[in-house]
Amino acid sequence: MADKMKDALHEEANNFKAVAHDVAVSGAYLYPVKGILYFSYHKDLWRPFLSRAVQTIGLGLGVTTAMFFFTYVPQAAIMTFTSGPLAPISAALLVLSESSTITNFLARSFVLADALTDTFDGTLVTRGHTELVAHGRQIKGPGGGAVSRLGKMLNRPLERMRPSALVRSLMLLPLNFIPVVGTLLYVYMQGKKIGPVAHSRYFQLKGWDERRREEWVRRNRGGYTGLGVAAFLFEMVPFASLVFSFTNTVGAALWAADLEKTMQ
Repeated sequence: MADKMKDALHEEANNFKAVAHDVAVSGAYLYPVKGILYFSYHKDLWRPFLSRAVQTIGLGLGVTTAMFFFTYVPQAAIMTFTSGPLAPISAALLVLSESSTITNFLARSFVLADALTDTFDGTLVTRGHTELVAHGRQIKGPGGGAVSRLGKMLNRPLERMRPSALVRSLMLLPLNFIPVVGTLLYVYMQGKKIGPVAHSRYFQLKGWDERRREEWVRRNRGGYTGLGVAAFLFEMVPFASLVFSFTNTVGAALWAADLEKTMQ
């Protein structure tokens, strides 16, 4: 098992070197930053976020409290063998990372799915892509803000995250304790996975089947990896991941809007 994991990590490290140039050239890693700025200046996009804020904050506090109560002491004890006197601090950081990962999984699966879809669609409407959004939901007449114009969904694209994704994320967390290289590899592996997920709504609005999606992602692997890595770095910030989930969604929608221009 250990050898298989070592081989997998070695392969991912080689892949990282191969796509690094494509990531830099794509410029897609800038969209999470653009999402923050765009979200800040478009108050109508705040509505989905505010509607779920209390629930998600409560979920995060509950998960973090439970994780410290049940897992902090055992993990601190184990880490005395690897971190020595820094074990209490290292264990606290690990528990915070674990709590953030679990909260993100539960929130996206049960609390935020519709709100994030509204945010993505609302951003596309503000960029003038109402016809594209109309492929996935009813659109109300002119007047009011972009989110106010969003009607009933015709389909629900944001699937609940699979438990295997949560297990994978938790298993990769110890990589962060390998100085520099481990953290870079951890962020890269997570970003590579979540990048295409950020455009799941876009793919559905385009009417693409699974084969078409995979082909598109393969052709734009550098862009999606860059988007995913930047988005994941923001969502790693403790207690701020909720806000960044929404700004990252805005950033992903902005990239989709720009892609639409190149296709026309």
